[in-house]
Amino acid sequence: MKQLLTLILLTLLFIPKGVHAQIHDVIVEKYYISDSLDATDSTNWFANAGYPTHYLERGSITYRVYVQLDSGYKLRKVWGSECHPFKVKSTAVFYNNISRPDELYGYMIRKQFFYGNPLLAIDSWLTIGKCAVGNGVNPVQYMGVPKDDDYDGSLIGGSSHNGGGTAGISVGLIVNNDTAAHIPVDTADGMVPTIAPFPGWVDFGFTEVIGGNTTDTTTFGSINVDSVFISTNGYLQQNGGVTGDSAAGHKVLVGQFTTKGELTFELNLELMDSTGGIHNGDLLNFVATASNCDTVGMDTTVLGMLKYPRDIPICGCGDPFFVEYNPNAPCFNDSVYCLHRIVFGCMDTLACNYDANANFNIPSLCCYPGRCNDRDISLVCPGVTSLTGFKLFPNPAVDILNIEINAGINQEVKYTIYDSFGIIVEDKDLGIRTGVVTPLVDVSTYQIGLYLVRVTIGGSAQSKTFMKN
Repeated sequence: MKQLLTLILLTLLFIPKGVHAQIHDVIVEKYYISDSLDATDSTNWFANAGYPTHYLERGSITYRVYVQLDSGYKLRKVWGSECHPFKVKSTAVFYNNISRPDELYGYMIRKQFFYGNPLLAIDSWLTIGKCAVGNGVNPVQYMGVPKDDDYDGSLIGGSSHNGGGTAGISVGLIVNNDTAAHIPVDTADGMVPTIAPFPGWVDFGFTEVIGGNTTDTTTFGSINVDSVFISTNGYLQQNGGVTGDSAAGHKVLVGQFTTKGELTFELNLELMDSTGGIHNGDLLNFVATASNCDTVGMDTTVLGMLKYPRDIPICGCGDPFFVEYNPNAPCFNDSVYCLHRIVFGCMDTLACNYDANANFNIPSLCCYPGRCNDRDISLVCPGVTSLTGFKLFPNPAVDILNIEINAGINQEVKYTIYDSFGIIVEDKDLGIRTGVVTPLVDVSTYQIGLYLVRVTIGGSAQSKTFMKN
C-alpha cells in the first residue's frame, strides 16, 4: 500500500505544470463613453503658444487596461525593445488633455485637478497600478480598479465634482450613463485608496527636456495628436513592483486610452515575486508576440493574451489529470480538449496485475510471480493465491460503488477503503458470511481521485483500486 501511494504521488509531482500561471488575464474595460456635453470642453489653453488644439469627439471611448496577476507576483515594468516593440494604436487619434499640470503618467495625477479640468479624468496615459494622488504631507494614493470592483463611490463626474468644463455645463461633465460602459463613472470611478508603497518610479524613452521643462513627447504627451504609439527602447518601471488591489483580484492598471477609433495593443511585461525580490534568480518577462531576435541575456515567454484584440488561439487541455494535458497551450478549454482521464496502472500484458483499463503506464507497479518489488504478491496479484477474490464496479464510480465478494463458507468478511494519502475513509466489518456478498458503498461525497479497497476474507486479504469521478 505504502509503495503504491508513493509511486502515484511521485508520478503526479513530475507531471509538468503550466508556464502561464503568473499572469491570469489581461482585461480591457470600457471605462467611459463621451457624449455631446463632454465635447463642449475645448481645453485648448496653450493653443496660442503653438500647441495643437485638443477637442474631445463625441462617442470617444475611454479604455482601461488591467493585467491580472496570480497571488505571489508583482508587476514591475512595462517595456519595449527592438525585438519586442511596445505598441498601442487606434484607427483614430488618442485624446490628450493639454492642461495636464506636469502629470506625465497616470500615477502622478492629483485628484483635485479633476474639478477645474474634468476631462483630465479621461485623459490617455500609462501607469503601473496607481492612478491618482491626493494633497497634503501624506497624501492618499489611489489604485486603479475596474468599476465593478470599486467600493468607495466616485470623485469625478457631475456638478458636485467639476465645474462643467470650459462651457460651464450646469450638470457637470463626465455624466454619460451609456450602458455600453456599464457602471457610470459618477457612481464608481475605478479608484480606491491604498496604503501600498510605491517606492522609486523610473521611466526611459518617453520624455525629453524642452525649454527647461520635462515633456512627454510620445503619442500620450499633452502636446501631441497621434493615433500610433510604438516604443522600441522605452519603459515605465515601479521598483518595488505592484500586486494590485487584493479585493479586486490583483488587477494592475497599466494604461488608460481614449479614442473614437478601434484600439489595438501589444504589451511586454516584467514581473517579480511578492517579496519584492526576483523570482528564481531572474525577473520574469512576458511578451505579446514571438521574435526572431531576442534581447541578449533576457528569457521571455510569449503570452498571446498580451495582444489585443487577441488572436483566435488553438486551445488545449489544462488539467494534468488527463492524457491530453498540454501546459504550453495558449488557452485552455477543458470541456472540449480534456477527453481521457489518466488511469494509472501496469500495462504489461505479461504481468499478473495487467490493467486493461490503464492508459498511463507505471512499470514499477507491475508484478510477476516471484518478483513484485518487495510487495506482497498475494495482495497485488490475488490470482496467484488461493483467495477467491472480489470485483469492483463501476470503475470509475460516480455515486455508488459495488463490491462483489465471494466469501466462501463461513468466513469473516470486512473491507477498508483508503484515499490516495493512505487515510481510511470507510471501514466496515460484514461479519461471518457464506457465498457471494455484494455491499453497496455510497461514494457520492468522496473527492475526485484514486482510492484503494482492501477486502479481508478469513485470514487472507487483497486490494484493488478504483477512480472516483
